[in-house]
Amino acid sequence: MLRKNRLFTPGPTPILPAAQTAMASFAMHHRTADFRALYTRVLADLKDFIGTQNDVLVLASSGTGVMEGSVSNLTSPGDKVLVLTAGKFGERWRDLAKAFGCAVELVSAPDGQTFALDEVQQKLTPDIRTVYVQSTESSTGARHDVKGIAQLVREVGDNTLLVVDAITGLGTTHFDVDAWGIDVIIGGSQKALMIPPGLAYCAVSERAWKRMETAKSPRYYFDFRRERKAAAKGESAYTPATSLFAALGASLDFIREMGDGDLAAGRRALVDNAELAAEMTRAGAQSLGLKLFAPTAPAAALTAIQMPSGIDSGDLVRQFRETFAAVVANGQGEMKGQLVRIAHLGYYDYLDTIGILAALEQVLASVTRWPVEYGAAVRAAQEVYARAVRSEVVTRS
Repeated sequence: MLRKNRLFTPGPTPILPAAQTAMASFAMHHRTADFRALYTRVLADLKDFIGTQNDVLVLASSGTGVMEGSVSNLTSPGDKVLVLTAGKFGERWRDLAKAFGCAVELVSAPDGQTFALDEVQQKLTPDIRTVYVQSTESSTGARHDVKGIAQLVREVGDNTLLVVDAITGLGTTHFDVDAWGIDVIIGGSQKALMIPPGLAYCAVSERAWKRMETAKSPRYYFDFRRERKAAAKGESAYTPATSLFAALGASLDFIREMGDGDLAAGRRALVDNAELAAEMTRAGAQSLGLKLFAPTAPAAALTAIQMPSGIDSGDLVRQFRETFAAVVANGQGEMKGQLVRIAHLGYYDYLDTIGILAALEQVLASVTRWPVEYGAAVRAAQEVYARAVRSEVVTRS
């Protein structure tokens, strides 16, 4: 049969058609009044997308660039920081903090699990300058309790900052950034915002801006203060990724349309869409007798499905691509060969979800000896969807 290439990876994700058009037709110099108007509008819209009154920055980099900036701008060599790690991206926080000479304290959880809040509380002494955590650990499909962690950090006092990597969390998880007291929250363009890689953004609290005045770590391109000063004039400190900005503007317009003209409502609808697709996928996988890798704290950004003993997930990933031109993600690092990761963030809908589950049935049957009842995963997902629709009708009535 004809095969359409489809991405089901937790980044990059499928590109919004309107964003593709915006990029293809964009031809504007970045030091002009027209681009400054676009730049200013996008920064304002990002506040609504994140759900904050704090200043927002956008830089031409991957999300890791702003993760690095969140260490270099907020710490001095020797500062004691707390890293909460439960997978490959938590380990990235650890490695970044060590690279800038911080004294790193760790709270670790096994892959696929999340942290015990009492263990976090024990490590949160007043000399901890900054806490670093993911909202979603996309290497395992686990979601962390950012609200609970934020409450513990705020109890320590204003001298301890909280930085959240929400690169796969924004657009898939409901946050109350300002009320919870998140000091820096980070996102990436190639995730729920439905455009190509190349932009990273963050919202920064006044506590964090104040810390930057005394932080001694070196910084240049990722100097947040310089970016803030330029953004106040509708510009970036250095050459921006202009076509990606056009795409970002189109994506934010699309999300606004999801909320009937209200961008904050559109953001909530986007999160709810991911939550429902994730619930459908979990039900479908379990109906086939497969186990979830993060059953106690599942993310909405993606679902990690554990392979039965003797089955290499790489064989399934390859078969998805060769048979259906569908790209799903293998496990990372030591989890390679053990997991299939299917994403739900951004431009995914009901038919994408049903389609990938039907493909999962076909791939399992062709690659393994695992008993597959055709239609079981699809039926389970449809039942989840039908319950959600009935619940929405009752709520509206």
